[in-house]
Amino acid sequence: MVADGQYPEYWEADVVLRDGGTAHLRPISPSDADAVQAFHVRQSQNSIYLRFFTYKARLSAKELRRFTEVDHRDRVAFVITRGGDIIGIGRYDRLDDPLEAEVAFNVSDHHQGRGVGSILLEHLAAAARENGISRFSAEVLPENRKMITVFAEAGYEVERHFDDGVVMLSFDIDPTRRSQAVMESREHRAEARSMAELLTPSSVAVIGASREWGTVGYALLEHLVDGGFTGRVYAVNPEAFELNGMISHASLAEIPEPVDLAVIAVPQDQVESVVDACGDAGVKGLLVVTAGYADDDGDGLARQRALVHKARAQGMRVVGPASLGLVNTDPAIRLNASMAPGLPKRGALSLFSQSAGLGVLLYASAHRRGLGVSSVISAGNRADVSGNDAMQFWEDDPTTRAVGLYFESIGNPRKFSRIARRLARTKPVIVAKSDVTGLQLPPGHAVRTSQAPPGALDSMLRQSGVMRVETTEQLMDIAQIVASQPLPQGPGVAVFSNSSALGKVVADGVVSQGMTVARLDAGLQLDTGQSVALPALAAAVADALRDDAVHTVIVTTLPARGLTAEAVAACLQRCAEEAGKPVIASFTGILDARVQLDGLVALPPSDAAPSAPDAPVGTATGTAAAPTVATAPAAPAVATAPAAPTAARSDGKASGTGTGTATGQPAAETDRSLPLQRGLPCFPSPGAALAALGAVVRYAHWRSRDHGEFVDPDGVDADAAARLLAGVRARVADVELTRLTAEESAALMDCYGLRLQPPARFSTADEAIEEAGRLGWPVALKTMDENLRHRLDLGGVRLNIGDAQSLRRNITLMEKVLAPFGSFGMEVQSMAPSGQACSLRAIEDPLMGPVISFGLAGDAVNLLDDWAHAVPPLSTGDIADLVRAPRASRKLFGYQGLPPADVAALEDLVARVALLKDNHPEIARLEFNPVLVASSGLTVLSAAIDVGNPQRRTDSARRAMRD
Repeated sequence: MVADGQYPEYWEADVVLRDGGTAHLRPISPSDADAVQAFHVRQSQNSIYLRFFTYKARLSAKELRRFTEVDHRDRVAFVITRGGDIIGIGRYDRLDDPLEAEVAFNVSDHHQGRGVGSILLEHLAAAARENGISRFSAEVLPENRKMITVFAEAGYEVERHFDDGVVMLSFDIDPTRRSQAVMESREHRAEARSMAELLTPSSVAVIGASREWGTVGYALLEHLVDGGFTGRVYAVNPEAFELNGMISHASLAEIPEPVDLAVIAVPQDQVESVVDACGDAGVKGLLVVTAGYADDDGDGLARQRALVHKARAQGMRVVGPASLGLVNTDPAIRLNASMAPGLPKRGALSLFSQSAGLGVLLYASAHRRGLGVSSVISAGNRADVSGNDAMQFWEDDPTTRAVGLYFESIGNPRKFSRIARRLARTKPVIVAKSDVTGLQLPPGHAVRTSQAPPGALDSMLRQSGVMRVETTEQLMDIAQIVASQPLPQGPGVAVFSNSSALGKVVADGVVSQGMTVARLDAGLQLDTGQSVALPALAAAVADALRDDAVHTVIVTTLPARGLTAEAVAACLQRCAEEAGKPVIASFTGILDARVQLDGLVALPPSDAAPSAPDAPVGTATGTAAAPTVATAPAAPAVATAPAAPTAARSDGKASGTGTGTATGQPAAETDRSLPLQRGLPCFPSPGAALAALGAVVRYAHWRSRDHGEFVDPDGVDADAAARLLAGVRARVADVELTRLTAEESAALMDCYGLRLQPPARFSTADEAIEEAGRLGWPVALKTMDENLRHRLDLGGVRLNIGDAQSLRRNITLMEKVLAPFGSFGMEVQSMAPSGQACSLRAIEDPLMGPVISFGLAGDAVNLLDDWAHAVPPLSTGDIADLVRAPRASRKLFGYQGLPPADVAALEDLVARVALLKDNHPEIARLEFNPVLVASSGLTVLSAAIDVGNPQRRTDSARRAMRD
C-alpha cells in the first residue's frame, strides 16, 4: 500500500499502444495543472460533454487542484504522455464503501482508438487492488459507447443499469482468467504491431552514413541498398553531399516524408540529439548500433536508461544499443539493416540474439548450413526490444516456421514463459542459454539476478515447451530439422547404416535419447555403384517409412566408392517427401576439409542422379578414393530453396507437394507461408544428429499432449488471506523476514483449504501430557531444532507414543540422546496415517517471481538434490508433471510392493500452494516438510512461512514495458 501522500514512482511505466506506438504512464502531480488545462482545451465539445455531462471551455482553478492533487490511496490519477503532451487521463475516487471506487477516463480526440483507455483501466485497477479496493463503478452517458466498450471488453463481469438517463456500471476488479486473457491478447497485438513497424518499414534513414569504406555507417547504407530494400533509403550526414549514389541529407528535417526506421550510427555523444530529432520528425522506431552504454563502465547504464525513456516517451521503440541490426528476407521488404554483408537466403527460421557477437555466430552458422531465415533481430544490450517482443511478432508471422533465441540474460522470465508456451504450441522454439544465465549478468544487461534453486530456470523452459540447448551449434542442429522436416509423430526410429558396428552404436544412442529403435538395418550395400545402391536404399527406407511404428528414419554411413553424399541425400529427401515423415542423415569418416556435411543438402538441379559416379559418400564430385579419404575438390551443394516440398500442418503432419527451380530458388517466390525449407538435414556425426532428433521428438510429444487446464481450487478466500498477511507485514522491518506463528500459519492455510496438523509446544512433561490429551493419542514427540526435527535416525523424532507414562519416558530419553547436539525445545503432535514423506517449497525470486519446488523428503532432496521446480500459474498438466518429475517419485506409485500414495490429494495440495504463492508475493518463503501422503489423503505435519516486503513482479496484471 502506498504511504499517504508519497509519490509512487514504481507505478510509472512505459506502455505499448494498440498501433505499436509507445507512451509513458505515470501518476498525476500538481505540476501537471497547465498540461491538464491544455489537454482539456484541445478536446472537442462533444468529448468534454461526454466526460463532464456538460460543456465547459476551461477548467477552473479549483477543478485543476482537485484533479491534480491526489493522495495516491483514496484518490488516484494517471496520465499517459507522449512527448510533453498528455494524451489520456484516468482516475478513481474511493466511495463511502472503502472497498469501492468511482472510475473515470478522458482520452485525447487525436489518440482515441489506440487502446489508451484500456491501459489506464489496467493500471488503475492494479493501484486500487494495492490500496485495498476491490470494486469499480462508473457513470457513463448512453451515447458514450467508446467508454462503455472499454469496460465491456476488459474481461470483467460488468453489471449495468439505467438511472436518470445515465448508465451505471460496476464490476469487481480482482483479476480473473478472462480479464487476464484479455490483457494478454491486447498486449500481444500491440507488441506484435510494434515489432512489425520495425521489421517492415517503408522508409529507412541511416543517420551517420559515411563515404569512408570500412566504417559502420558506410557498411549499413551499402547493405541496405545492395540487399534490394523495396522501400526508400535516405542517407543523413551533414558533411557529405552524395553517398552511395544518392543525395545525402544534412538532417532528418530535410527528408521530404516521414521515416519509419532510423538507423543510428553516430558517436555516442551525438546519439541523444539524434533521438530528439527523430522524435520531432515522427520516426516510429530506432535501431541503435552505437555502443558505449550499459556495455560500458561508469554512467553507461544511466545513459542507456535515459535514451530508452526519451525514445519511448516520444512513441519510438529502440533496438539496441550495440545492436548488430535487423533483417527481413520477405521479398516484399528485403531489409538488411545490419552488418551482414548480404541479405541472407530466404527461409522459415527466425533468429534473436542479444550481443552482436552471438548474433554473428548465429548468422554464420545458419549461412554455413544453408539455412534460410525469415527475420533476424540483434537486440544488443536489449534495453527495450527483447526476445519477448520478438516472439509476440513471430507468433502471427506467416513466414516464420521455427524460432531460435540466444539469451545471455532473461529480463522477464514469467512473461517469457507465458509467451513461449503459447508460441511453442504452434511453432518450435529453440533457446540457447549458458548455465549461468540469470545467476550473473553479462556486460550491457540491466536485469535482476536469480536466487531460485539450481535448475529452476531450466524447469521453467521445459514447462514452456521450448527446446533448451547450450550452444549456437546445437541450436542450429535442431533448427535444420524443424525448418526442413515435418515433426515426428512418435518416438519410433528406423536406423540404417552400411556398417554393423556403427549401426549398433547409433541404435544405442537412439535409446539413450529416450526414443525407441523401431527397425535396425546395418547391412546396407553401398559399394555397388549408385545405379544399384540408390534404388535399394530408396526401397529399404520407403518400406520403413510405411511402417506405422516408424516415425523417423536416420541414415548414417561410412564412405562408399561410387556414391556421393549428394546422391544419397537426394534419394533420402525424395523418400521423406513421399512419406511425409522426417528423415535425417549423418555422413561420417570424411577427411577432406573442403567437404561440408552439416546443414541442408539439396536435391540436384534435376531428378537425375549426379553425374560423378565415383566419389565416396560425403563428396560432391571426384574420382574413386579409399573409403577413409575424401578426394572431392568441391563441397556438396547446399539447399537454398525455401519453398516447401511438403506443407506442414498445425498437427505436425505433412500434406501437399511442391518443387524447386534449377537454381534452388522457390518455384513461387510470392508464397509467404514457407512451411518447410527444402533440403535434407545432414550431420558430420551421429551423436549430434541423435541429440537434435531427441530434442525434436520430445518437443513433438509435448506439443501433442494434453496440457490440462488452469483451474482454481474450490474453497479459497484470497481476500481473507490478504487481510491476514497485511497485518503480518506491519511487523516486517525493511528487508527482514517475519516467520508466521503456528496459529497464523494454520489460519493462512485455512484460507486456501489447507489443514495443518496442529503441534503443541511444552516446557514440562506435565504440559506435554496435557497437550497430548487435548490433541488425541497416540502422539509424536519432536525436537524444535530445524535440522533434527525430521531425523528419526538421530533421535529427533519419536513416534506412536500411546500413553502418559510412555510420553514421560520418551521425553527423558530424547533429552539424553540430543544432549551432544545441544538443548532444544520440544513439541507433541497427533500421529498421522503412515505414508510417503514429501517436501513442498515455494519462494519469491527477484527474477522469476514465484517458484514451486517438490521432492520426496529425506536423502532424496537433502543429499541428492532431487527437486522438481515449476513457475505458477500451473495448469493441471504442469502439476502432474511436477509431482512426477523427481527421480524418487516412483515411490508414490506402488514401489517395491508398497501401496500407491494418494497422488490426487498431493496434486490438489500443489495446486493450492501454487495459487497461494502466486496471489501473495509478500510470502517470501514457504515450506511444508514433511507432508505425509497416505494411500487415502495426506497430512501437512509442519509449515514454515516467512513474510517480507513484496518484490514487484516483472509480470503483473497491467501492461508495462520493462528495461
